[in-house]
Amino acid sequence: MYRFKSALFLIVGLLLVAVARAADLRLGMVGLDTGHVIAFTKVLNNPNDKDHVPGARVVAAVKVGSPDIASSWSRVDGYTKQLQDEFGVKLYPSITEMAKHVDVILIESVDGRPHLVQAREAILAGKPTYIEKPAAASLKDAMEIYAFAKQRKVPVFSSSALRFAAETQAVRNGSIGRVQSAETGSPASLEPTHMDLFWYGVHGVESLFTVMGTGVESVTRRNSEAGSIVTEGKWAGGRTGTYRQQKGYSGKAVGEKGEAPVGKFDGYVPLVKAIVKFGQTGVPPVSAQETLEIIAFMEADFVSKQRGGATVTVAEVRQAAAAGRVAK
Repeated sequence: MYRFKSALFLIVGLLLVAVARAADLRLGMVGLDTGHVIAFTKVLNNPNDKDHVPGARVVAAVKVGSPDIASSWSRVDGYTKQLQDEFGVKLYPSITEMAKHVDVILIESVDGRPHLVQAREAILAGKPTYIEKPAAASLKDAMEIYAFAKQRKVPVFSSSALRFAAETQAVRNGSIGRVQSAETGSPASLEPTHMDLFWYGVHGVESLFTVMGTGVESVTRRNSEAGSIVTEGKWAGGRTGTYRQQKGYSGKAVGEKGEAPVGKFDGYVPLVKAIVKFGQTGVPPVSAQETLEIIAFMEADFVSKQRGGATVTVAEVRQAAAAGRVAK
C-alpha cells in the first residue's frame, strides 16, 4: 500500500508539473546574435536554475544576424546552436511562420536598424512584442514602430535591464520624492553603424529616464576633458539629468527628500520577470512616450555633437524624425 501511494503521489506530481508547463507562455525570439538570448532562455527554460523565472519558455526562434557588424555575425551561429542543442528551441524561416507557434515575440537583434521591419511583422501577427534596446536605430523608426503598434492595438515595449535594478526602481517609486536632478553612467562603446549612444550608452540613458521620467526638452553634448561622453538634458520645470560614459554602472539621484544611488546593474532576471508579466497581462511596463523620449535624447545628443556641442531641442529632432530624417 505504501509503495502504491508513493507511486500515486509521484504520478500526480508529474502531472501537475506537466500541466503547469503546458500553461507557460510560449516565447519566440528573433535575432540570435546577442548573449541575451542564452541568458534569458537559461532562466526561463531550466526549472533547476537558481534564478529560474516561471511562467514562460522559449520554444522558437528566427536566426538573424547583421553581416556588417562583427559582434553580430561572429556570434549568431554559436548562439543558434546552443539554443537548439541545450534547450530544444525550434527554428523557423520567418517571423510570420514562427508567430503561429508562440504567444509572445522577443526581438533580440543586437542591431537596432532591422527592428522596424521585424517589429512590423510581429505586430502584424498580433503578438505582444518586446524589443531589445535600443527600440530602433533612429527616432524616425521608433516613432513608426509605436504608431503601428497603436494602430494595430498590439502591446509593445522596449527596455534595458538597467531600468529594473532595485535601487533605481526604489527612486522611481518615490523613495526620495520627486527627482530634481540625476546623473547616471555606463560604458558607451561605439559602433559605426549607429549614432553614439544607441549602441551601448543606452543602458545608462535608460537608468536616467527611469528616475527622471518624461519631460526632457533639450540636450547638450558636453564631453569631458578626457574626451568621454558627457550629455546634459534639461527637463520641464528646471530639472536636469546627465549621462556620463564610464567603466561601470552607477549614478545618483537628488530628490525632494534627499538623495540615493541609482544606475546599478542587477542582472537580467528582473527584466525577464517584467517580460513574462507583460506577456501574461498585455500591459507594457514602460510607456511609448518614455521610450520615445529616450531615443530622442540619444539622437539629440548626436546632433549636438555634430554641431560642436550646441544645445538641441527635443522638439527639433521630433520634427525632423516626423519628416523622415535626422536633424543636421
